[in-house]
This record gives sequence, C-alpha cells and structure tokens, in this order.
Amino acid sequence: MTSPTQEPVSRPVWAPPAGKPPLAARMMRATWRRLPAKLHEVGWEPGLVVPAADGSPLVTDHYFPRAEGDFPTLLVRSPYGRGLPWSPMYGLLFAEQGFHVVLQSCRGTGGSGGAFDLWRNEAEDGRATVSWLREQPWFDGTLGTVGPSYLGYVQWALALDPPPELKAMVVQVGLHDPHALFHAGGALHLETALAVGVGMTYQHRGMGPFLKATLRLQRRLREVTTAKPLRGAYAAALGNEVPWLDEVMTRPDADDPYWRGASLAESATRLRVPTSLITGWHDALADQTFGQYERLRAAGCETSLLVGPWTHTSALQQGWPEVFFESLAWLRAHLGSDPSGLRPTRVRVHVGGENAWRNLGDWPPAADPGPWFPTAQGHLTRQTPTDSAPLTSFRHDPDDPTPSLGGPLLSRTAGPRDNGTLEARDDVLTFTGPPLTEPVDILGPVSARLSVSTDTGHADVFSRLCDVDTEGRSVNICDGLGSVRTHGQEPSQITVPMSHTAHRFAVGHRIRWQISAGPHPRYARNPGNGEPAVDATSFAPVRITVHADSALMLAAHAPDREPGPAVDG
Repeated sequence: MTSPTQEPVSRPVWAPPAGKPPLAARMMRATWRRLPAKLHEVGWEPGLVVPAADGSPLVTDHYFPRAEGDFPTLLVRSPYGRGLPWSPMYGLLFAEQGFHVVLQSCRGTGGSGGAFDLWRNEAEDGRATVSWLREQPWFDGTLGTVGPSYLGYVQWALALDPPPELKAMVVQVGLHDPHALFHAGGALHLETALAVGVGMTYQHRGMGPFLKATLRLQRRLREVTTAKPLRGAYAAALGNEVPWLDEVMTRPDADDPYWRGASLAESATRLRVPTSLITGWHDALADQTFGQYERLRAAGCETSLLVGPWTHTSALQQGWPEVFFESLAWLRAHLGSDPSGLRPTRVRVHVGGENAWRNLGDWPPAADPGPWFPTAQGHLTRQTPTDSAPLTSFRHDPDDPTPSLGGPLLSRTAGPRDNGTLEARDDVLTFTGPPLTEPVDILGPVSARLSVSTDTGHADVFSRLCDVDTEGRSVNICDGLGSVRTHGQEPSQITVPMSHTAHRFAVGHRIRWQISAGPHPRYARNPGNGEPAVDATSFAPVRITVHADSALMLAAHAPDREPGPAVDG
C-alpha cells in the first residue's frame, strides 16, 4: 500500500566542472571599474548542446558561482556569439554576483546548428531551452532573462507565452519590432540596416572578422549608399549577399505579409513578469522602449524605466556601470527576494542641459504639449499665426543630400553634435527662439505638426530640436522624419514624431527648430519623383515650402528646484 505522503523529489547531485572562464573574458573583466565587488569565483562549462525546437544543436556556455547552495539562473540568448564582450559582461559579471548564467548562440550563429532566420525561431527555441533547463541538476526553478538589442528581442519572444519559472526580465536598449528598426515615417533607415547586416553576419564569427567587416563598410559606405539603384548594392560592403537584408530593405510596408509575427509588442500587453527597461536618449531603439513601457504600465505589470545620456552602444560602454547596477538590483529583487538595491521611484532619467539624474513617478510626466510657431524671419514664437500662408522654402537635391549628423544611430557618429556646419547649408531651415530669461524643462514626447507644400509631390521632411548655447553652438536633442505627398500648391499636413527627451534649456540658451529633407545616409534618399527609394535610378530635386500653421510641440515643465545629483565625470 502506498503512503499518502510522498517524499519530495530531490535533484541529482551536480559536480561542478573545474574549468575557468576564457582568459580573454577574465582580462577584459579586470579592466572595468565602478562595478560591485566580486562575491564568488566563477566556473565555466562551455560547449553544452541544447536541442532547438527543430532538433538543431544550440551551442551553450554555462557560467556559475563556485559556492555551495542554490542560485537563480539567467538565460542570455544571442546571435552575436558567446565571446567578447558577452562572456565577461553577462557570463562573468552576473555569475560573480550569484547567478547561473546560460549564454547561448541562436540558431545558425556562433556554431549552433540550423539556419538563422531573423526573428522567426526565437520563441520556440527559447521555450526549448527552458525545457532543457528543467533537466539540469543545478537549476532551482527560478529563471530570469537579461540582455541588450536583439538579446532583448529573444526575451520578448519568450514572454509571448512565459514559462512559470520566468520571474524577471531586464531588457537593455532592446528590440521588439524589427520593422520599426528598419523603417520609419515611410523611409528606410539605411545606415542602420547596413550596420545590422554587418553585426548579424559577422559578429558571431569573432571580433576579428567583425572588425574587418565594419572597417570595410566604413570605407565603402559612400559607394554603397549612393548607388543607383540601391537594391543589392550593400553586397560590395558586406562581402556577400544577405537574403534577409534584401527582404527588410525592400519591404517598407508594416502590413506586408513578410513582417507578420515580427513585432512582439503584444508581449507587453498581457505580461505579468516584472520587467526592467533601460535605454538612452540617443539609442536607435529608444522609441521601442518607450512603447513597451507604456504597454506594460497599461497592463498593470510591475516595471521600471532607466533612461541615460547614451547611444545604443555607449549604454554598454560608458553607461555600463549604471546599466549593470540597475539590472543587478532588479534581478536580485525578483529572483532573490532582495529589494535593497531598488530605487524608490519607477522612473529615473538623465536630464540633458542640467547633467543630472532625476527620479520620477512615471513617464512621461503629466503635461499638455504646447506649440511653438515659425516666422518668416526665422524666429520661433509662442504667438499663434493668423493664417497658413507660405513662410519660406528650400531646395533639396537628392544627388547632393543633406548629410547625417549625430542622433539615434548604431554607428560611432551617434549622439549630440555641433550642428553649425549643417545649419549653414542652403537646404536646412532653422527657426530660433529668443534667449531664455528662465530655464525651460522639456520632459516627454516631442513632435512637429508640419504644413508643407512641394513642387514635385513627393518629399521627406526631417525635424530636429536643438539647444543653442550662449556662444551660438547648436546641439541636437531629438528628431524624427516623415514622408509627405502633396498635390499642386496646396499644403499637406503631417505630424512627425521626434522621440522623447528630458532636457533643460538654461538661462541665455535658445530653443531651435531645424527642418530639412532627410539626412543621408541615415535615411535612404527620397528620389522626389515617386519611385521606390531602393529601385530609383533617377532623382528629381524638390522645393519644399513650410507654411505658417506649422508648429513644434513641446511638453514644457516648470524647472525642478531640487534636481538629482550630478553625473560623475
């Protein structure tokens, strides 16, 4: 007769292997400063094979604390390889702090079997990996995920149907919508598409091949981005054709069947897993982070938001100490029941112009965006215009396009820059407010409500907010682009989202609105004649006229009299 009480099933005894983490990872780890002290020595179990959903072998490395007891597990799935910098940043650092870390190469990358198919296999392969984890003697049933960029996408994929073991997520400068990465406002993010092509194709092969490919792209960037037609020209820079890159560059419509299932926005609409979101004001994926934060809040999911003065890459470099502390505190709180590192507020943002951090209850703070209007004299005013008459115009020549300068890019040229040389061009308009007698804080989304006419019927319009200091130096804060169709001399109205910002315009500074027709090669050139940007072989110069009822929409707030502490360095 069986006893009505059963003994709990014990896990098999695990004998930790003796391997040390790779020397290169340990050497890189030794160079980092301003990080928490190591709590544990770290062991390494490389080359484990995890069966993917289709049976393909997914090569996986296991980092673990050399200490007695149970520790929670972090799953990090990457298409960029398992070497530098991922090994020290995620394997070593988190294992030192008391986590098992499973660092896995996505299907078709880093030695894993099968073929890499951008975004399509991540949900099922993530679930297959969790099934494998359940069989490991060191897995205690408590799981978290962490990682940046595409390593954020794989987290949202797992969150579509989260396993019961998943207790926390940390999405750093993360992706959830591939279409929005490659296209915005009807235009192709050309430079981003090329950078992603290089990263996805070469980074998982090691730092040597990746750096060589990056340098080749830099040398041939002008040749590739000015080719007529643009379609397929990237092969000279990437070294070969990349089928998925052809697809994403030539399918601008988000409703195209190709993109079906690509966006994981719905993950956040019903998620209950506590999720920390981290981005930078000049991150190419910042708007995706703000979108997911809004969805998580609407769903009632526990969430936090950190926004620093970073680009997509500098968040993981100069910003890494802040990003790591934020990530570690969230994971300890939700995987280890240690909330001592959590901040008291849901949101923490860096305020540009003030160079200080500010804790906020939510994002964006409550405010009604107010309009600033352009004048024919190049001023920016709060006075409402009396009509929609033409104000001024400029001629944009796609064969001599307005150059890219700073902003939310994936390249090293991203971020805030002096816009003086750009604003001296004939194809760039500026409208500038008077010197401020009191500071003005802009906190929240920025947009442009544009009324424009053209002489060809086809144009892109680029809108940028700048801060002009007392020496006349104009620095970009945030921006956006939209495509517009016009008919005859009648103006068309278009609203151009310009992302979010937290910025203080200081006393004596001036608010500037910059308008042009699309920075290149950040965006593919609009041919001006209605042809698709990737297939056009002829271009038409276009004259763009800005009308008086255009407005820059800014969410102004009364200055905080008790700002947060200044940023070190």
